[in-house]
Amino acid sequence: MTLAFSRLRAVFVAALVGLSVAGCGYNTIPTAEENAKAKWGQVQNEYQRRADLIPNLVSTVQGYAKQEKDVLTQVVEARAKATSVQVNANDLTDPAKMKAFQDAQNQLTGALGRLIAVSEAYPDLKSNQNFLALQSQLEGTENRIAVSRRDYVQAVQQYNLTLETFPSILWAKTVFASKKPMAVFSAADDAQKPPQVKF
Repeated sequence: MTLAFSRLRAVFVAALVGLSVAGCGYNTIPTAEENAKAKWGQVQNEYQRRADLIPNLVSTVQGYAKQEKDVLTQVVEARAKATSVQVNANDLTDPAKMKAFQDAQNQLTGALGRLIAVSEAYPDLKSNQNFLALQSQLEGTENRIAVSRRDYVQAVQQYNLTLETFPSILWAKTVFASKKPMAVFSAADDAQKPPQVKF
């Protein structure tokens, strides 16, 4: 009877430990991490969409505003730099890499803003159907980038909070000790200033 009772007790304790482990946040950290990585993938998709639109936009503007060569060159160079700075899911915990990526994207955003502002000086360009369609697509893409970045920031906040709160902090300090907080986007210092265009 004691042997059967001991086995029954061991099974009960094992079941209790299993339920405790399942209910105390063991899966929370990997789930939050994968969610943040998925959101980062969407941010990258939107930035790639923008990069893909730029050559067509530059070509269209070039046909109308040949004298704006400096602005067009700045856009092309900013696009090249922005597409050369890559941050994969493993780099999300490196604030320096995230800042370099964000700086390159901000530079491209500024160059595009100057290009769109330049178009105001060319009535024929402003009424060109290709330009209007590209401008609309670019504006839509900028909105999607903003939404994707917001979703990523929220997912990272959830992941970072998971690493710091009870009960998941117990797992973060033991089993998932190698997991580091992820970096988030922050607004650029000059984000509130409109692009300046000089004619």
